[in-house]
Amino acid sequence: MARSVDRPGLADSAGEAPHYHGHRERLRARFAQGDTLPDYEFLELVLFRSIPRRDVKPIAKALIQRFGSFAEVISAPPDLLAEIDGIGPSVIGDLKILEAAGRRLARGAVAERPLLTSWSAVIDYCRAAMAFSPREEFRILFLDKRNRLIADEVQGHGTIDHTPVYPREVVRRSLELSATALILVHNHPSGDPTPSQADIRMTREIVAAASPLGIVVHDHIIVGRDGHASLKGLKLM
Repeated sequence: MARSVDRPGLADSAGEAPHYHGHRERLRARFAQGDTLPDYEFLELVLFRSIPRRDVKPIAKALIQRFGSFAEVISAPPDLLAEIDGIGPSVIGDLKILEAAGRRLARGAVAERPLLTSWSAVIDYCRAAMAFSPREEFRILFLDKRNRLIADEVQGHGTIDHTPVYPREVVRRSLELSATALILVHNHPSGDPTPSQADIRMTREIVAAASPLGIVVHDHIIVGRDGHASLKGLKLM
């Protein structure tokens, strides 16, 4: 496992500030002025606090090159993050705090409000929660009669391309929570959110099981790195 190591610059030993100190101040100033920073520079701002005495630009660029984007870096599995030179347990911990904070912010945008009138917030929340997961996850947003969120539960984890889902279990849990409506969500780790025939078939089976009990399935959203798909929007349910 790679470790985070503080390495003072050459000038530091002569009593002068390392060369990267000026870069840090300039980057902080640009951020404070509202500049739109590329992902690697935004990641540098995070790493400044995690790695106080080392030039973090090469580390930030290595992370972006390996994982693709800021969101994918903070969502990456800890064992893969640890493969990057300079990334140790404390840095991984900080990145995972950021990931959790992002999910909590996104969840706050959908809590206590009718979800069908906040659809963009629902999509943002679903993407933050699972778009970059390396395995398929199937989750359900359980809603009350006013379409407010009662519960958000992951019903199953699967492989890189399959998660077993049982319609009777979905309905049973809906009744336990007194939910009158559902939004189904799962991710495609491949990045492509295009629904498969299995996705369409499973959705229709859940709709058929829920409908006689007065439980409405509003949509089935598939998220991935490349965007999202709505089965309702595609007229597949």
